[in-house]
Amino acid sequence: MSESTNSTGTQAVDRAVAILRLVADGTGRGVRLTDVVQRAGLSKPTAHRLLRALQRHGMISQDQETELYHLGAECFVLGTLASERYGIHRAALPFLARITNSTEDTALLTVRRDWRAICLHREEGTFPIRSHSVGAGDHNPLGVSAGGLAILATLSDAEVEESLKANATEIAKGYPKVTLNLIRKDVAITRDKGYSFNPGRVFPGSWGVGVAVLNARRESEGALSIAAIENRLGERRRQEVAAFLKNEAAHLAEILARPKGASSLRASTGRPVAANSSR
Repeated sequence: MSESTNSTGTQAVDRAVAILRLVADGTGRGVRLTDVVQRAGLSKPTAHRLLRALQRHGMISQDQETELYHLGAECFVLGTLASERYGIHRAALPFLARITNSTEDTALLTVRRDWRAICLHREEGTFPIRSHSVGAGDHNPLGVSAGGLAILATLSDAEVEESLKANATEIAKGYPKVTLNLIRKDVAITRDKGYSFNPGRVFPGSWGVGVAVLNARRESEGALSIAAIENRLGERRRQEVAAFLKNEAAHLAEILARPKGASSLRASTGRPVAANSSR
């Protein structure tokens, strides 16, 4: 194989992966061919060809009525197989359920991908008024959401600055209540208190508290957080929720540290939070 042929093949793989990520960003909504063309910077024939190739392998599917593209069944199969190694999603499910049962608020599992925070799972709470926070598959720059801020605070100062540099343009355009200096201050506060706090900076009225799940090397495996309306996260209850999340995160870290820990779960002994207390 010549060097030029190898280069062309690598470019095709890079483009296909970029398309998969674009389709994943639209989880639950679907994406149009024109979305792929515009956001991936590809010509329409090239985008169409790559989409068809991904369809043949089951990586994406197309709704025949809407013509929108979604992740395919093969992505689910590969993700299930990968979960045996990167098992925080499955391992965290009982913890997320327990968090919602104790607080009545929505619980979220967030992980890091490059300099972004990805919501892997959203467990709806039972409180009648719910916050308008992110859903499974949604993502934003590290440091913007409660979960992403909890993760960002575990990184070194140099990594924090690299993340801010990578996300500076998007933060300036898409998050008017957030500045880079504000994130730096939030990182310092999160490190000091051991939990993050987001007072409605992504969605007005939707507040959040997050705690990182740390491995033995003190590296973040992800973050557990809750999202609630403003009057349910007054200072006193915020501290109660944070203590509860810290306890759950520590138990989840223990599970993840065990050999094949994701398949051998046991209940946490975390103290329930006063679900109906608003302050």
